[in-house]
Formats: sequence, structure tokens, C-alpha cells
Amino acid sequence: MFEVSRPRFEELVADALDSLPAELGREMENVAVVVEDVAPGRSLFGLYEGIPLTRRGPSSYGWVMPDRITLYQETICSVCSSEAEVVSQVRKTVIHEVAHHFGISDPRLDELGWA
Repeated sequence: MFEVSRPRFEELVADALDSLPAELGREMENVAVVVEDVAPGRSLFGLYEGIPLTRRGPSSYGWVMPDRITLYQETICSVCSSEAEVVSQVRKTVIHEVAHHFGISDPRLDELGWA
């Protein structure tokens, strides 16, 4: 396990988000990205909760809370032995969860090598 402070971990998450292509960033709307320690009752690196862009419509998406992408710091750090590994896992997790926001499924992410 490689430990990083919460502020440093949040910085790595921000860096991963900033590394996304600008055209994707412009399409992300109504999404909150947060960091928590661990997922309750599950072993997850990240979790997307919301309505993917591919399922939104005028009658199905109005007056809703923001979508939420959560990254689980302790779970990510538990499989890493250096900061470079944390950086890599954070980036992979951010890409994975952002892909869900765009409606990309886990099987498709597996095909693409991002599962």
C-alpha cells in the first residue's frame, strides 16, 4: 500500500480530469467528482452514479441532482506501491467512470482495456 495525503490524491484526480481531451470535458455536464475512503460494503476503485448522456432526454432529465463520480482513495492506494502507480490507477479509474457518464458499458470498456 502506498499512502498519499487527501489533498495530494485530490490533485491527482484533478490532473487526471485535466488530461481528458478538451472536447470530452466540454460534453461533461452536471457531474460532481468526489473522493471518499472506501465504498461501503464493496471493493471499488470508483463509482459512477447518474444518468448517462446516452439516456438523457427532455422528458427524462430535468431537475435532477448532479451525476456523481466517486474515487475511493484507500482502495486505490491499497493496490499501489509507488506514487507513479497511484497516478496511473487514478487516471485509469477516472477514464473508466467518465466513460460510464458517456454511456460506455463495462463489457465495452473491457474490450478497450479500461475495465
